[in-house]
Amino acid sequence: MLRSEDGGYQLGQEELLGMWRANGGQVWLDIEHGPDQHVHELLESMGCDPLAIQDSFRTRHPPKVEEFDDTTFVLFRGISTLDENLDLEPQQVGIWVGRDFLITLHRGPSVSVGNFWEKESDAGLLAAPNELALHLLHYASGRYLDRLLEFEERLGDLEDGLSGDRSEEEMKALVLFRTRLRRLRRIFSYHKDLAEYIWDPGTEFLGRGEDDSFHLRRDVHDRCERLFSLCSMYYEICGDLIEGHISLSSHKLNQTMKVLTIISAIFVPLTFLAGIYGMNFEYIPELSWRYAYFTLLGVMAVMGTGMLVLFRRIRWL
Repeated sequence: MLRSEDGGYQLGQEELLGMWRANGGQVWLDIEHGPDQHVHELLESMGCDPLAIQDSFRTRHPPKVEEFDDTTFVLFRGISTLDENLDLEPQQVGIWVGRDFLITLHRGPSVSVGNFWEKESDAGLLAAPNELALHLLHYASGRYLDRLLEFEERLGDLEDGLSGDRSEEEMKALVLFRTRLRRLRRIFSYHKDLAEYIWDPGTEFLGRGEDDSFHLRRDVHDRCERLFSLCSMYYEICGDLIEGHISLSSHKLNQTMKVLTIISAIFVPLTFLAGIYGMNFEYIPELSWRYAYFTLLGVMAVMGTGMLVLFRRIRWL
């Protein structure tokens, strides 16, 4: 995409780069496929650092921002898909910003890039490539934010469900969400550091100090910081809910074991007496006594009742 000095726009292929070099203006080079030698050579011809090019080709390189003599390079972890269960399929987006050009590199279509590509002729952001790059980062972060805010309602439903009949299913969902939030929090930590560097001290080609891009850089920083804080908060809430559910389950189990222990404590002496008088010896003194059976039952009843009273007094029951 070429924006001429008079504000007109042209879409095309690599021939526009020759027109840009000859006539000036601003150019946006968007590359939608994976790495190959031609792409590498094309990026080097635009003044991109070879090591930065290699980093952009990697699918799992941490997000970062780097300054070079002719460009500022930003590697951002965008979204290919992020569903309501926070299952993220990331999309690495490499961005080079120069004085009068912008380069975006990503594997496959990018929603964030496509959004501004379609509206650029009306918005005119390419007149300041650094502001267009910042808008891209701001929009991509907003997509994360929308999904996280939707998850907040789901988290409330999970909290309510822990006290119902589906507590085991909700528990499994919380463990899964906590794992995925940990992954998102790691990404947002990189983004937060990246945004802090862009805001202050800033870079030559993205903006520095209180220039025209100051408030936009501050908005990107605030959004990335909010993403990190929200994700950390949700991660801790999931952990608290899991620990609370485990504690409640342990308390219920302890109460059950307490009742069973008390029952066992009551019946142990009664079983002992029954065992003694159930022995098959011929000479047991009480066998010939007329009231021995009723006396033994009475002693057993008194012992059981006494132990019940004792347990109630010491508040075990």
